[in-house]
Amino acid sequence: MAGIKDVAAAAGVSVATVSRVLNAHPSVSADARARVLAAVEALGYRPNAVARSLRTDQTRTLGLVIPDVLNPYFTELARSVEDEARALGYSVIIGNADERPEIQDHHVRTLLDRRIDGLLASPTDSPTASPADGGAPLLADAARAGTPMVFVDRWIPGVDVPVVRSDGRAAVRDLVAHLHALGHRRLAIIAGPPSTTTGSERVNAFREAMAEYGIPLPDAWIGQGDFQAESGRRATEAFLALPEPPEVVFAADNLMALGALDALRARGLRVPDDIALAAFDDIRWFVHTDPPITAIAQPTGELGRAAVRALVDVIEGRSPRSVTLPARLVVRRSCGARGDEPSVPAPSPATNRSEP
Repeated sequence: MAGIKDVAAAAGVSVATVSRVLNAHPSVSADARARVLAAVEALGYRPNAVARSLRTDQTRTLGLVIPDVLNPYFTELARSVEDEARALGYSVIIGNADERPEIQDHHVRTLLDRRIDGLLASPTDSPTASPADGGAPLLADAARAGTPMVFVDRWIPGVDVPVVRSDGRAAVRDLVAHLHALGHRRLAIIAGPPSTTTGSERVNAFREAMAEYGIPLPDAWIGQGDFQAESGRRATEAFLALPEPPEVVFAADNLMALGALDALRARGLRVPDDIALAAFDDIRWFVHTDPPITAIAQPTGELGRAAVRALVDVIEGRSPRSVTLPARLVVRRSCGARGDEPSVPAPSPATNRSEP
């Protein structure tokens, strides 16, 4: 079986250069990197095992790169990551990508330079990047080079690392069932970026649930957002300008929901009397709005804790499985329910489904 010295000889570089390439270090030239990767491919070299064997010491430090530290969901996620890491004897360095791929790359490079033991990441997309890399080529390269890594919340399809996330499809269906039971038929969604896994998954779940209940979803009722409040405001203003505006706006994250609420209030519209509002990603603030906002809650704390445990397993040479936890619908008064109810109604779809 080929070793690291064989790769170095085939590529015409030093062993240290091979090590830097396998760890996605930014100091390697594009030409040297290409030759090393070509040698790895030609020799059938397994970089994962080598990257781990190159680590002769541990820093007891984990990296965490999140899309937006101002988003309360990611703030809570980071807190749970820190708590679990500390309990297991690790410190955490947090990088805030601000939903910008170039800042994400900066944090990834910096964390690798600091010789972290492993990396937790929730990838921020880049519309111009290769689809094969999920919009995050540096993260993908680091993972393929053997950096101990776990994706949390978002992930890069095709990159073979554990993923810890929630599944909101059932909760989205519960939301549509709830809205249908309240008599709502004109439902709009403010979607997240389609190049993110969470952005595409949530809009697809909404579309499928609408079809199940026989409710049309015209293109005009699908607003494009970017998980930021301003995009929620713009999309809602566009909905309100339609000849037939929707009865309900469902924002695919909490910040876009707050932007939507700003747009509704700017028009003098009352929630839910004039228009209903719901959100993905419940936050503590939603119980303090008037009215409190119906939302889909993710098990944020458990996601963070499970991600840390999975990453420590990778660091210690084990092979943890990916973890998927269910989200749930939290019914409040923003869609027309009379009181805040923790339970979800048992609906009867308008279309027939075959039961297993």
